[in-house]
Amino acid sequence: MENVQQTLEKLSSDVAGFLGAAVVDHESGMALGTVGSGLNLDVAAAGNTEVVRAKLRVMQALEIDGGIEDILITLSSQLHLIRPIGQNLFLYLAIDRKQGNLGMARHIMTSAASKIRV
Repeated sequence: MENVQQTLEKLSSDVAGFLGAAVVDHESGMALGTVGSGLNLDVAAAGNTEVVRAKLRVMQALEIDGGIEDILITLSSQLHLIRPIGQNLFLYLAIDRKQGNLGMARHIMTSAASKIRV
């Protein structure tokens, strides 16, 4: 778990407009680690678990091969990104829309996800 927390802390310092991040088990909806303030990351973990599960069901129903690369949810003031890690985990990142840079956030998030070992 130390690797998870270190990776999340690095995200908090490297991503402009960082609000919060979590590594989540989408089987249980539980966060394995969180960093950030201003967002209830346990609620975000549980809610985004439902987003991932729904997308996986739709892909299966449509017989779409492959996996999810990432999911982007745009809000008026925030961007929320979800990136699967392996079979049962995902990395969740929330950034301020005005202060952040979506392209850089995705790039940094992709790198961070590849380093997480649980």
